[in-house]
Amino acid sequence: MKLDKYDQSVFLVLKAAYQYYILDRSQNQIAKDLDVSVTTVSRLLKRARDEKIIEFVIRNPYVECLNLGQEISNAFGLKEVIISPVIDMGEDEDDSAMEPEMVKKLVALEGARYLQRVIKENDVLGVTWGSTVYQMINYLNPAQKANTTFVTLHGSLSNCVTEWDVRTLVSRMAKAFSGRKYILLTDTLMNSAETVKMLKKEKSISQVMDMFDKVDIAINGIGAFYPKVTSILAKPYYLSPDEVAMLKEHHVIGDVALRFLDKEGNECDTELKERTISISLEQFRKIPIKVTLASGEEKAHAVLAALKGGLIDVLIMDYRLGGTVLKLYKEGH
Repeated sequence: MKLDKYDQSVFLVLKAAYQYYILDRSQNQIAKDLDVSVTTVSRLLKRARDEKIIEFVIRNPYVECLNLGQEISNAFGLKEVIISPVIDMGEDEDDSAMEPEMVKKLVALEGARYLQRVIKENDVLGVTWGSTVYQMINYLNPAQKANTTFVTLHGSLSNCVTEWDVRTLVSRMAKAFSGRKYILLTDTLMNSAETVKMLKKEKSISQVMDMFDKVDIAINGIGAFYPKVTSILAKPYYLSPDEVAMLKEHHVIGDVALRFLDKEGNECDTELKERTISISLEQFRKIPIKVTLASGEEKAHAVLAALKGGLIDVLIMDYRLGGTVLKLYKEGH
């Protein structure tokens, strides 16, 4: 090893690094203790990193989450992909982290933190219904206020699960951020296209739907119809068995904002399209930041369809779902 007369003492480098990284002392405190300048402390810490006196390690599966997210982001040109790790627990550990509900909560937490990171004054935020969006709201920090407007992107599904209904979710988010709210005071699925046309002429409804073109950020979940129907929209209190059968005949893969998608992310041309009071997919695609929250491998085909259809800008999901989505993409599904 070649020594230089200008080299700092290795012991000094080690002591500075130990105090900073292990004892969690500030650079000012270290400078005072070592009787050197703060600039010198900064140089000592840099040398500790450069000469690998200290090393930083991101353990698996965390580093795999970063790599997976980057690969998916590159494949679809997304603004951001956030992968929540699902850690295999040992026999002596609590295995609740493996349960679907806990996985959903981990994704919801990441969604809440992302939203609070990007939301700005005067943003208009569109919201769809769903259990993951419901969980996300539970993790919002009530101390963060923003002069934000929240709008429902479709009508009510209160007959499904009241606490997941979009009107409830928008009201809670507006309260959390001390913002304003615009709510569609109507059910979402009508008996006929004529009823939808008539309702859209109502002032209270048209005023809310006019907000769709002003939405800056959309927060939505996603439902799956393939390979197994898990979307709650397939339940009898929303769709009849005949309507579900019709969707299967049209090879529906999933649903976003109550719009039913084929494998390429286009809306399936069924009578339900004209009977639904919801933002159109054309309008939805134009939203600058479309944030999808998803958990569970069973949603992989639906997520991939939404990605192909340009319906996602920011994707927040669990590690296993992300791995399955990427595998399907590489296999050409």
